[in-house]
Amino acid sequence: MGEPSDPPEGTPEGAPRGGDDEYRSVVFDETFVRAARLQEFSAQERITDHTPAVRRLPPARRSGLSRQALVLVLLIAVAFGTAVYMGVRHPYRTPVAERPAEPLRMTVVPLAPEGAVPGSRDVDQLYAHSPAARFREGAGGVPLPPARRTANFTDDQVVSALLTARDYVVRSALDPAVVTGRETRAVRMLLDSRQQEQFDESLDRPAADGRHAVTGWLVRFDPAHVRLADPHIRVQGTLQAAEADSGTLEVTTDHTVVYALRPADAGPDTEASLFTVRRELRFRFDREDLRLHQAELIVSHVQAGPQSCALDPAPRLRPLLAGQRAPHTAPPGTDPYAPGTAGPALCGTLADAAQPRL
Repeated sequence: MGEPSDPPEGTPEGAPRGGDDEYRSVVFDETFVRAARLQEFSAQERITDHTPAVRRLPPARRSGLSRQALVLVLLIAVAFGTAVYMGVRHPYRTPVAERPAEPLRMTVVPLAPEGAVPGSRDVDQLYAHSPAARFREGAGGVPLPPARRTANFTDDQVVSALLTARDYVVRSALDPAVVTGRETRAVRMLLDSRQQEQFDESLDRPAADGRHAVTGWLVRFDPAHVRLADPHIRVQGTLQAAEADSGTLEVTTDHTVVYALRPADAGPDTEASLFTVRRELRFRFDREDLRLHQAELIVSHVQAGPQSCALDPAPRLRPLLAGQRAPHTAPPGTDPYAPGTAGPALCGTLADAAQPRL
């Protein structure tokens, strides 16, 4: 009986049986078949050359892998060269360690009147008969000077410093909400962030220690004592910018600000009086301050009167109003309207020339 693999008619005579097939052990796997690249010769080639019908082709060159390796090497070389170039010629500045903020040094000097404080029901008349007659109102009295570039700062940077200093003067002394104690944030936002802690401490725990007087940062009256008789505050002064070093601009401001005041509980017919504040401020700006529209206030010298030398001006200013007198005598008179005059160390006298002559 034949094997399952035998033909139905049986194995041809002379042919080996299926179980003895000498080629059964030869296995052509898929890889071998694909690698056997054969090409049939033409009939002419077989006649003339007596060569076999087919020939083995030479293996194809694997140039793709070599090309990819070459591209990879080139990419690595370009990346390495770029890294070396950027290391030698880096387009950015090396970061500079942030310097600590210099604390504000302040002096607040009360000026006592020599006699009774002049007063009038007509605020315009008060101004007209005082040295502030030609002063302008509000921000209009704080004009910017011509801006000139310096060795290390452009025109725009100098203008930015002057604008920030001007904004500080206006917000801290000419804003009715600030001078009556209702607002402080507008002033705080203009300060370098490294000084804001000192500013907050001055508001929370004011002290006449040369570092933490509220009135060294801004003008503030006691709303329980006085109110503004005229919201249009008069001012006159100057701003000057100069380069302190290659990385710092400084702006110096010198302004005399005049307020018309009445008692807090008085009616419109009550006499008003003038109160004068002379402020000399020095600001410092680095490039980060210029970018953020902030300033570092490093010096504040304030003279203010008429007020009593016996009262502490650190928390707020306490003006003497129309008809009132200072309870104590003070050193020789100081005129806050005269630029360049040196102020007293602790207290001074408000010169008669600084008072309205009615």
